[in-house]
Amino acid sequence: MARKITDKVVFHQIQVLDAGAKGVSVAKAPDGKVIFIPNVVPGDVVDIQTLKKRKSYYEGKAVKFHEFSEHRIEPICDHFGVCGGCKWQNMNYEQQLFYKQNEVKNHLQRIGKIELPEFEPILGSQKKFFYRNKMEFSFSNSRWLTEEEIESTEDLGDRNALGFHIPKMWDKILDIQKCHLQEDPSNAIRNEVRDFAIANNLEFFNPRAQEGLLRTLMIRTSSTGELMVLFQFFDNNHEQRELILDHIYEKFPQITSLQFVVNNKQNDTIYDQNIILYKGRNYILEEMEGLKFSINAKSFYQTNSDQAYELYKITRDFAGLTGNEIVYDLYTGTGTIAQFVSKEAKKVIGVESVPDAILDAKANAERNSITNCEFFVGDMKVVFNDSFIAQHGQPDVIITDPPRDGMHKDVVEQIMKIAPKKVVYVSCNSATQARDLALMNEKYKVTRVRPVDMFPQTHHVENVVLLELR
Repeated sequence: MARKITDKVVFHQIQVLDAGAKGVSVAKAPDGKVIFIPNVVPGDVVDIQTLKKRKSYYEGKAVKFHEFSEHRIEPICDHFGVCGGCKWQNMNYEQQLFYKQNEVKNHLQRIGKIELPEFEPILGSQKKFFYRNKMEFSFSNSRWLTEEEIESTEDLGDRNALGFHIPKMWDKILDIQKCHLQEDPSNAIRNEVRDFAIANNLEFFNPRAQEGLLRTLMIRTSSTGELMVLFQFFDNNHEQRELILDHIYEKFPQITSLQFVVNNKQNDTIYDQNIILYKGRNYILEEMEGLKFSINAKSFYQTNSDQAYELYKITRDFAGLTGNEIVYDLYTGTGTIAQFVSKEAKKVIGVESVPDAILDAKANAERNSITNCEFFVGDMKVVFNDSFIAQHGQPDVIITDPPRDGMHKDVVEQIMKIAPKKVVYVSCNSATQARDLALMNEKYKVTRVRPVDMFPQTHHVENVVLLELR
């Protein structure tokens, strides 16, 4: 690893050339090295102050703008540039889609190195803001201060915050007044929680000392209008806990599910924790084409409900089912895709490693009166073997929607071995998808590709690929 060089250099009148990975933009320094710069748009001409120097690239920030890109727009969020959430909010949406499609194409060509068909145009999102159905906020007694506040001589008052982590700073939280990612009452609930907690001297979490009452707040909404609120407490103070829970339930009677967890481990993940129902029921319902899916506090569900429907329609279209096929849905989660395609299949087999997700999948199938779906729990690379295939039938179509790391090589090898006629590969990381496609290239040809934008104002993009036997 190249040693860090702390001398900061300013490069003058540099044109920003491209949008790169992780939402930062790319330029070239006079010495030919790449520069990664946040909060600029391709086409901007800027002076860049370097912050880090590596062997082959710099990291820097724009300190002066000479020309603004024709693709630049005014961000609507007051927190833009400090909050790391919507890094492309200063770029018009058509250009966002261009760079997302370009990233997918580059990954599949450069990493996959395989023959590709003409790409179908990326499917943009109808909603550009307020599209997320799940948000998680963190409490801190050490609010992030702006440069102006640091230099100010005025009393800054309390340092309590409820909002998002500052990028690369695990212990600093940006206090959020209005977030444009989730529909109300999300903003109203978060602001009421913060204000009530401060007014009643409820202690915000101190991440360094590992102490305090209030740790995180999760809000889930659904297309059916149902609402889940989950508090994560660090201290187990029964009286203070009930004080804020009762207040929020009274203030927002539309809450369908009010839950809490007491977590005093070092990390704030809830997946190994006991979640306690305080009011209402322990799930909310999503609906898609008349199918209802229960979402509990630990459930994975696509965070853009409207666009998830479009993604699943593309998946079903790529599968090209006639009603006679056995379909395997790998990494099935709560069985959403499996049940969505089930009416056009003979039988659907869903496999997932998370036991609670499979319980939800079975309950959802029963709720929807679906009888041709079966769900099984197990590590994909272990359970998806020859005896499993012999027991449940040779699949005609495999749908796979793995996590960001892509498929385990043993799973890829098993797919190649059983050789279904079609594989529909849904991915949230086209780089690992490209790696897997290269492994399958010997037997399969990519015949359709369509990216789908699930996350406007960010660099993230989903991609759906159809592979057919050669």
